Amino acid sequence: MSQRCILCYVSGHVQGVFFRGSAQEEALRVGVRGYAENLRDGRVRVLACGSEEALEAFHAWLEKGPRAARVEAVHCEDVDVEPPSGFDVR
Repeated sequence: MSQRCILCYVSGHVQGVFFRGSAQEEALRVGVRGYAENLRDGRVRVLACGSEEALEAFHAWLEKGPRAARVEAVHCEDVDVEPPSGFDVR
């Protein structure tokens, strides 16, 4: 099974709304590894590694986020990194 990694930047009202913890729950549900971390500029950076199907499902979730979030944009690019073993909240 082919694995791919993408690095995404999620902007909008995405900090202080349990975005990272919810992203971790969703990542584990769909089989994605990586991390989610807050950035100083108010965005959340997300590394996601997995199958094409898992990444599509996770990306669709990133577009919505948890109930309290207001996602305005999600920008992703392919990255060449060693996939982590799990999904961390940083």
